[in-house]
Amino acid sequence: MQSDMRELLRIAAPTAAVGAIAALVGGLVAGGKGAIGAAVGCVVVLVFMAFGMIALQWAAKAMPQLLQGMGLMIYSAQLVLLLVFILSIRDTTLFDLKVFALSLVASVITWITVQTVRHARSKTPYVDPDADTRNRPGGAGGERDE
Repeated sequence: MQSDMRELLRIAAPTAAVGAIAALVGGLVAGGKGAIGAAVGCVVVLVFMAFGMIALQWAAKAMPQLLQGMGLMIYSAQLVLLLVFILSIRDTTLFDLKVFALSLVASVITWITVQTVRHARSKTPYVDPDADTRNRPGGAGGERDE
């Protein structure tokens, strides 16, 4: 679990950095409301993506046979919740909605890019080296009656 949280932080840190840059640019372009909009957009992405990643890691450990379906369900739930959130704030005057949207998109692209690069560089085994000995008669594990 601790390594899962480290991985989450390694993905969230660059996304937060992009959010900070977006807040700075939003503040320069649209004033205080732009900075707030950019910060809110980044925080929304961090919360939604982090919870999705945590839920998917839990599903992978608890029910590995359902991982693909759970991934699709979590992604769908994120989209629906994001739609509900955006519809609930569409008339807000607390922050600039255009800067919010641009920050949201930039943060999502950053999160997905960092997650993809980290996964591509990870050394995740996709071959079980002990499978050969388990499948041989007399090997450890599943002996077969022949």
